[in-house]
Amino acid sequence: MARQLRGAARILGSWRSYCLKGQKKQVSEDFVEMLKAVVGEPNVSTAAVVLEQHGHDESMHRCSPPDAVVWPQSVEQGGICFNLTHMDRILDLNVDDFSVTVEPGVTRKALNSYLRDTGLWFPVDPGADASLCGMAATGASGTNAVRYGTMMENVINLEVVLANGQILHTSGQGRRFRKSSAGYNLTGLFVGSEGTLGLITTATLRLHGIPEATVGAVCAFPSIQAAVDCTVQIIQSGVPVARIEFLDEVMIDACNKYSGLTNAVAPTLFLEFHGSQQGLEEQLRRTEEITQQNGSSHFAWSKELEERNRLWAARHNAWYATLALRPGCKGYSTDVCVPISRLPEIMVQAKEDMNASGLTGTIVGHVGDGNFHCILAFNSEDADEYRRVEEFVKQLGRNALAMHGTCTGEHGIGLGKRQLLKEEIGPVGMETMRQIKSVLDPKNLMNPGKVL
Repeated sequence: MARQLRGAARILGSWRSYCLKGQKKQVSEDFVEMLKAVVGEPNVSTAAVVLEQHGHDESMHRCSPPDAVVWPQSVEQGGICFNLTHMDRILDLNVDDFSVTVEPGVTRKALNSYLRDTGLWFPVDPGADASLCGMAATGASGTNAVRYGTMMENVINLEVVLANGQILHTSGQGRRFRKSSAGYNLTGLFVGSEGTLGLITTATLRLHGIPEATVGAVCAFPSIQAAVDCTVQIIQSGVPVARIEFLDEVMIDACNKYSGLTNAVAPTLFLEFHGSQQGLEEQLRRTEEITQQNGSSHFAWSKELEERNRLWAARHNAWYATLALRPGCKGYSTDVCVPISRLPEIMVQAKEDMNASGLTGTIVGHVGDGNFHCILAFNSEDADEYRRVEEFVKQLGRNALAMHGTCTGEHGIGLGKRQLLKEEIGPVGMETMRQIKSVLDPKNLMNPGKVL
């Protein structure tokens, strides 16, 4: 099997640069047969419909299908475009150690369903029911990050198949310690690497206790400035808010229509608090005081699970609600992250720039972290509108850099933000990343063209 994988890697190396050169070479029939010999014929597909399905997402980028799709069944198997959903076991749950090890086919919701009777949960919530290993590869975060951290803080160990077929355990095989100062942080190197350094085949994750009580709240404000100023003050006051999400008035209107809400059409915060019954009373009292000081006339809260679920379902459907503003159009979602003290300034500027560009879009964000998104609905066949979208995205990224922030807080670099990454970390940073890539993936087999 190892000889077959090495042979496949040699063939793969001949077309590894297609993303960079724009000239894609078809893989040979021999290569496809090698893959079938490794994973079995039913687990390899070259059917056009399957290739197209794996060649695009919901972004504005055009379809770039692979030449073959492979469904490995175990860590010893490997190939071109990997679909790891068949590797879906929860391998090792350690309730007393607050940790669990999962394969890449296990999703966030599936894990939390499995944990339901243990008193534990995994709180990182990017909205979609995403693969947990995929969330590690992309450095995902989401609505709970202000309280529980991102994937970077919640991944303990990774098993990674490197480009040469070796298997790396980033913290040592089977280890699940809470902290370490032993050597380089290899786990942190692979979290957020976007599949460019290796394939993550298991992840050991940090679990958290389910809170005794949960309360959701909504409050509207007279302006973006007031809502974001309020966010900054809540964080600075030390209220341990679990979620604090901003939605501008266009987003609220879209959510009302798409998800059947009845919120006032104004810049709005969705909040959630976790803790003991007594602790929540103090959190709510202090937060309501701060919202009133910033011009909010109504602070509504609820302990009811159904009501809270409706609220967060609407928030998680923000992408589809925005697209519904212009049926038939494409969507483009971009994000930046800045020091929280600069958040009011950049969000107000983003709104002004979006309006000045004549674009249809919404602003929504995990503002407790200084991170927000602009979701644009546009006609991809209109060259001028496409250009305005690209210019807006680049300017937003550069505004964030000018405020000592980053061009992306959670979406990643991918193909679209490579130039902004260069501007963010400089030539020495880029060269260091290239050297790491060349050591771990000298043939440029892993997601060629991404990030670098």
